[in-house]
Amino acid sequence: MIKKQVTIGKILIKQAVGIDVSHKKLDVSLGRMDSQTLTEVYAFKRFDNTILGHMALVLWVKKYTVSDVNLCFIMEATGVYHEILAHFLYEKEYEVIVEMPNKISNFFKTLAVKTVTDKSMSEAIALYGLEKNPSVWTKPNKEYRSLRQITRERDQLVGERTVIKNQMHAEEVEAYPCDQTIDRMNIRIAMLNRQIKEIEAEIAQKIEQNAEIKENVTLATSIPGIGLLSAAIILAETDGFALITNKRQLTSYAGLDVKLKDSGTSIHFKPRISKRGNKYLRKAMYFPALTAIQHNEKFKNTYIRIVSKTGIKMKGGVAIQRQLLELVYTICKTKKPYDKEYEQKQARVKQEAKLAIAQVV
Repeated sequence: MIKKQVTIGKILIKQAVGIDVSHKKLDVSLGRMDSQTLTEVYAFKRFDNTILGHMALVLWVKKYTVSDVNLCFIMEATGVYHEILAHFLYEKEYEVIVEMPNKISNFFKTLAVKTVTDKSMSEAIALYGLEKNPSVWTKPNKEYRSLRQITRERDQLVGERTVIKNQMHAEEVEAYPCDQTIDRMNIRIAMLNRQIKEIEAEIAQKIEQNAEIKENVTLATSIPGIGLLSAAIILAETDGFALITNKRQLTSYAGLDVKLKDSGTSIHFKPRISKRGNKYLRKAMYFPALTAIQHNEKFKNTYIRIVSKTGIKMKGGVAIQRQLLELVYTICKTKKPYDKEYEQKQARVKQEAKLAIAQVV
């Protein structure tokens, strides 16, 4: 066990079920906290990540926990593998917490553990649920979930089309290209183009049919570089920012936060983005950032300043991606469209305030 304190005979105030989720298995640890805030991880078991496995998990938890003490199930957001379990527990009216992997990972580093296994990770997740105060997960909005499914489907089709185009290019430049192979590739590309257009029309229809999504997309697309498709992906992947409470959490969720390793005089690594987040969000911000750099003076100047200082173009591009994503979040939360003169107005207000203070003095 990672950490163990005797809680027998004490008053229990909290119980947590830490679940390390993989494609086929669930590694589950039970933890509890007493009135003196002492914690204990006291049981472990592995279940199949299936409906039958979920039912067996609930029965096992009931057997080894106290019914009248707060109980929460906590897990990492591991792609899509956690979703069926989270929905299953939510429907059973349990308190469910779905936390971002980087938060669990950072907490794990604070524990005196040298070996990382599925079991030790589930124990760490249980302790995280006991010692921290994570937000309770709520079932995603049905419309945003549907929007996420079709935007991800489009992303997959675009990826398939790119692969086939690359294969066709390789075939065409061969000494003796096969015309039949090229014809079949053209047919597949045409089919994918047709499906992509159908999905894009469906995305536009879903946006038009839902007032909340339509309002948020309108607000997001007021920002230079953010188009309808980019806005749809951002909103779909964040559930309309329902569970995002601040900009730092958002950039971490997208994997656009900076990872730095610098210790003493001998260990120095270049800062880089963590990429431990939602890849669809990162991909959605790439082209909007390029557009913003080319056509918006504010973002262009920021990009030039960062590249001039570091000599790394990618670092400037990532900074613009992060700024754009944070700006979408702010605008959708405040319900105020983008104002390109906002900073100038704020500067004038500050200058006027300084002049007023100077006159008083």
